[in-house]
Amino acid sequence: MTRLNEKEIIGLFSSRLRINEMIKNQNDDVVILPLEKIIKQFKNRSSVLIVLKSDMLVESTDVPPRMRPWQIARKSVVSCVSDMSAKGINPPYLCLISIGIPSRYSKGQIVELVNGFQMASKEFGVKIVGGDTNKSDEIVINCNLVGALPRDTHVPNRNGAKPGDVVVSSGVFGFSSCGLKILINNAIAKWHFRRIAIQSVMKPEPAQRFGTSMAKFFSSSIDSSDGLAASLYELARQSEVNLIIENAPSAKGIQQFAIDNGLATRDLIFYGGEEYEIIATISKVNLERVRSLTRKLKLKLYVIGRVEKGNGKVIILSESGRQLRLMDRGYLHRFVC
Repeated sequence: MTRLNEKEIIGLFSSRLRINEMIKNQNDDVVILPLEKIIKQFKNRSSVLIVLKSDMLVESTDVPPRMRPWQIARKSVVSCVSDMSAKGINPPYLCLISIGIPSRYSKGQIVELVNGFQMASKEFGVKIVGGDTNKSDEIVINCNLVGALPRDTHVPNRNGAKPGDVVVSSGVFGFSSCGLKILINNAIAKWHFRRIAIQSVMKPEPAQRFGTSMAKFFSSSIDSSDGLAASLYELARQSEVNLIIENAPSAKGIQQFAIDNGLATRDLIFYGGEEYEIIATISKVNLERVRSLTRKLKLKLYVIGRVEKGNGKVIILSESGRQLRLMDRGYLHRFVC
């Protein structure tokens, strides 16, 4: 089994990702490239803001069983893209990647990692311009994205929700939590549901088009990778309001999966993680415009609740109309590979 040293690994990444074609100082300690590479789409380049995002993937806490190296690499980029998308930051993004690679990794596995980065680059408009490699006991990938936007662009914060707004989601929840239980606990699932659930874990899809198209209408927004409940509470706390969830955004088949495995449907929907949807609040004045635009772009929009005066609580309505306070609990990364 072929092993590569650090210089060979760097050479493999540089050649396959075409890193040196974008930069002025090839094979040096820093990356120098024209800023036009990222701001060329803006007319007034003197009034452009730079947006930075960093996210770290650690094998023992972020990589479920059976995940291939290319899927690991792609996921590390997805995490950053999802956060950029929730704020409406359009690609292209420049990217620096630092990666710790175990000595057990063969040349073939390293090539797979590169293939995953290539895939993410094409899918999400990510231009990888450099980074670093080192030896580590497990896979560790630190992905750093750089984006840009005009200074006068509306960027939704987490603290902008107002009483009277509606709460929306870019997608439904539950597939990934079910997929993780199938992969880790060998949970029971019908074939079609099993395939979708596992796919949602192995090849997550960030709501990039939803975010970059709709963020101008958001009063607040967040990506949901830490779990739906945690994301809702983050918006509620920072905006100092209460969120009333009337329509839980449940994925099809979740209830039957819960019954088959003796689980609570609510837990699968609200306390799962690794779901890269966008949770946002929108003024009722803008809701019809958003609905019209999502239909035009063939995107999904789920109105799941409303914003009320309050002090940071998240309330869900039962089928009988009772108000139940949702537990303030996030997704815990506890994979053991």
